[in-house]
Amino acid sequence: MNNILTLLLALAVWNVQDTSADIHSLKYFMTATSGVKNFPELVGTAEVDSVRVGYCDSNIRSAEPKQEWMQQLVRDDPNHLKWYNFRCSDYKLINRKFLKDLSQRLNQSGGSHVLQWMSGCEIDDDSDEVVGYNQFGYDGEDFIVLDLETLTWTAPSPQAFTTKLIWDTQKERLEYNRDYYKVKCPEWLKMYLNYGKSVLQKKELPSMALLQKTPTSMVCCHATGFYPRLAMMFWRRGGEELHEHIEHGELLPNHDGTFQMSVNLNVSAVPLAEWPEYECVFQFGGVKEQLVIKLDQDAIQSNWIPPQKVPAAVVIGGFVGLLLSILVGCYIWKRNADGEFQAVDGNG
Repeated sequence: MNNILTLLLALAVWNVQDTSADIHSLKYFMTATSGVKNFPELVGTAEVDSVRVGYCDSNIRSAEPKQEWMQQLVRDDPNHLKWYNFRCSDYKLINRKFLKDLSQRLNQSGGSHVLQWMSGCEIDDDSDEVVGYNQFGYDGEDFIVLDLETLTWTAPSPQAFTTKLIWDTQKERLEYNRDYYKVKCPEWLKMYLNYGKSVLQKKELPSMALLQKTPTSMVCCHATGFYPRLAMMFWRRGGEELHEHIEHGELLPNHDGTFQMSVNLNVSAVPLAEWPEYECVFQFGGVKEQLVIKLDQDAIQSNWIPPQKVPAAVVIGGFVGLLLSILVGCYIWKRNADGEFQAVDGNG
């Protein structure tokens, strides 16, 4: 189970959002496991600009297009899907053998192990520069990385040094990697961007609001309904981003395919007189334009009601509830001779 938690954390770190709107990416994520129960032996995904477009695992044994435009692409070119199906099946066998050989090489007998593989390419729209990458992680740590310029492997982990020596001699494989990540991958990325432009290039701005549970709670700056998910939110003061007294919420999907996120500010650390200097900012990655909402008491939405303003009906209802709880508290539950529970007066 610890390996699975490590796996999920490492994937979250690897799958960092692209920081520039002018850079497009095609990324592949592959996870192979051994000795892990209730988890596929192999899981693979393909993402274009951080949008999942394909999926396969060792249970379904085939690749599945995950976007309507990707489904249209494979209808137009069935061989494209056959290539992915072959890779999904082929990599299952390759990674199974690699995990077995690696565990023997490292004198690891039994236990669960996780091999992660991230590869792909990026294209800069302005310069048309292509960057390719191919790297592996093992049990949650960086293991080995391919340098596509020198066609040599780098071993961040001492455990990978033997693997580096072996893989550096595989010249045919190295040349294939260079051709794929420098030529084929960018070609496919451009094709995917063309097919999916109606989805991948759309941009929907969010609605923003300041929320607070009570006057002493953190102020939540909430943005919802935006697309794509490549976005950031932060609080700033005087044009400078704040890092203290800040809590970042998760990026969450909405039912309509858009996203929501939030960032909280601990206003108890901010003197009321300084509130006008604070503002919450939403920004799509790589885009200069920002949506800004200022910290203002009148703009904060809350369902909190001061005690002195609680309606009489609510007070009466609360009193009745308190009375019932007192009455219930006057009884003790105990087991009778027949093994059943019965209520008796607390004084008895």
